[in-house]
Amino acid sequence: MRVYYEDTDLSGIVYHANYLRWFERARSDVLRMLEIDQRAAIEAGEGAYAVADVQMRYLRPALLDDDIVIHTRCSELKAASVRMVQEAKRDGETICSATFRVGFVAPNGRPRRQPDVWRQAFTRILDTSSDTSSLGEHA
Repeated sequence: MRVYYEDTDLSGIVYHANYLRWFERARSDVLRMLEIDQRAAIEAGEGAYAVADVQMRYLRPALLDDDIVIHTRCSELKAASVRMVQEAKRDGETICSATFRVGFVAPNGRPRRQPDVWRQAFTRILDTSSDTSSLGEHA
């Protein structure tokens, strides 16, 4: 992600909510990479992913014109949900970290088991060594 003027406040620092947008885009890109077709599932009436929980830690400010790389991994995979750990990095340094629990829900909003092929796809990025209890505490 490139930090544009529209991402910042008057002081040239990225507005805190923009990290949520960046993380959402990165998660969507990961789903595409894993060949998980959310649109087809929605159109077929199967369901969609919805964020159930998020924890964020802001470590350093992102500034106008910074080049930010978002790292995403799966730290927990359950029948109806996935826990994703994401880090926004500038020059290799984590400036913001977040943990999201994303649930698969039916059109009526109730939790639903994810398609098995999707769960198998997530195993490609599953990192069971992730320690989400120390969110943002990097040496």
